[in-house]
Amino acid sequence: MRAIEISQYGGPEVLVSCERPVPQLKAGEILIKVHAAGVNRPDVFQRMGNYPVPPGASDLPGLEVAGEIVDGELSGSIFKKGDLVCALVQGGGYAEYCAAPLAQCLPVPKGLSLLQAAALPENYFTVWSNVFDRGALSEGESLLVQGGSSGIGVTAIQIAHALGHKVFATAGSDEKCRSCEDLGADRAINYRTEDFEAVIKEATGGQGVNVILDMVGGDYLPREIKSLADDGRLVFIAQLGGSKGQLDMGQVMRRRLTITGSTLRPRPVAFKAAIAAQLQQRVWPLLEAGKVRPVIHQTFPLAQAAQAHAMMESSSHTGKIMLEI
Repeated sequence: MRAIEISQYGGPEVLVSCERPVPQLKAGEILIKVHAAGVNRPDVFQRMGNYPVPPGASDLPGLEVAGEIVDGELSGSIFKKGDLVCALVQGGGYAEYCAAPLAQCLPVPKGLSLLQAAALPENYFTVWSNVFDRGALSEGESLLVQGGSSGIGVTAIQIAHALGHKVFATAGSDEKCRSCEDLGADRAINYRTEDFEAVIKEATGGQGVNVILDMVGGDYLPREIKSLADDGRLVFIAQLGGSKGQLDMGQVMRRRLTITGSTLRPRPVAFKAAIAAQLQQRVWPLLEAGKVRPVIHQTFPLAQAAQAHAMMESSSHTGKIMLEI
């Protein structure tokens, strides 16, 4: 099969076309003939040598795919060979064929193309796990999404808005802020020209937001602590602004704040299967009703994976960058 491999650690140019054997299936896996794959920040970190491949996972980049089931043991499942699915995988998505745990597969939502379906798994699994499970965003509560124009950001904004929550988001330009508001953010904040702490304080009458989803870290931490409501939860999913920040532990104790975070890729199949079940029950109906939608910025052919990574690193996009096979 054709695939894209990381020839050595470095810039986008180290992504090169290659031929690889079609994956051999392990117990509980199916083989997907890939139509499209999503490009995600962890792919970039892996390419740079900053995100080790979990034991037993493919060394090929790519954490989400959509396509046709062509092989695997399907007895007892809702699927059969020939069905169209999207899947969260530990690696191997930048290829014509990809092995995926059956428990991490979901049907393509009615009304969506395979390309659109491939844009779902990584972001939707991550947002549900961190905003609604770890962050426990509950009825009547508000959410601040840092990096609202990213794939994660547009997903979090839309799901939270569709479920009735007040949503704030930060983005790096007025145009991106308008996009966030078009997707359901009540107020988008241009972090280059506005102070999100001041805006949140004013917009919430000094109360703060209940949950913050953050992929920045670094010097955002003290301002985020001040932006949380009492009993608020700060959830980290990345550290683009640095892995260290100043923490006022007095505020954490006095206001009963929770600081948590997670990474999804190394978690066991059973953990991801539970998220898949929640998505199918709670979010897939929103997709099929048109209340939530994948936002695709640009699609590249598989052979142009390097250009897709360059765009990801430029942060010029809003939503997802995709590869089509």
